[in-house]
Amino acid sequence: MKQRWLPAGLIAMGLFLVNVIARLVVRFAAESDDDKQVTIGLWALIAVGAVMIPVAFWYGRRHPMLRVIGDLGLAVVVACLLAVLIGPFVSGVAPFSNGVGLVFRQFFYFVGLSAIGAVFGLLALMTMGLDHRSQSWKRYIQRVGTNPRKGVRR
Repeated sequence: MKQRWLPAGLIAMGLFLVNVIARLVVRFAAESDDDKQVTIGLWALIAVGAVMIPVAFWYGRRHPMLRVIGDLGLAVVVACLLAVLIGPFVSGVAPFSNGVGLVFRQFFYFVGLSAIGAVFGLLALMTMGLDHRSQSWKRYIQRVGTNPRKGVRR
């Protein structure tokens, strides 16, 4: 159990850490400047998507695609919930202080950009033929392409 969920938990913590760092930068560098806050927030979301590219590449290389989608999807949703519900406390505000609409937008932006990054990572993996299915087909072709075993004498 630990071997399966520990990597997903570490991915979730890494994505949440990116969000916390961005919130701290906003809090100390762009206190009241709305333009800087929006710019830093956008760069943080792009960073989350960029982090998902190598993570999806690495994870997809080792596991079947259904497991990759499930584990990374769960990690992204957990990281997003942490970023949306706990992250605002790092900034010094309450999570729902600006309304529920902002919370939903943050959730969908976070999940959407994470999904886009994961898709890019998985597409690169499949393009190179390094994904789990391509590798199993390669092993199958190598095994079948060799001389067949000698049959039983009759």
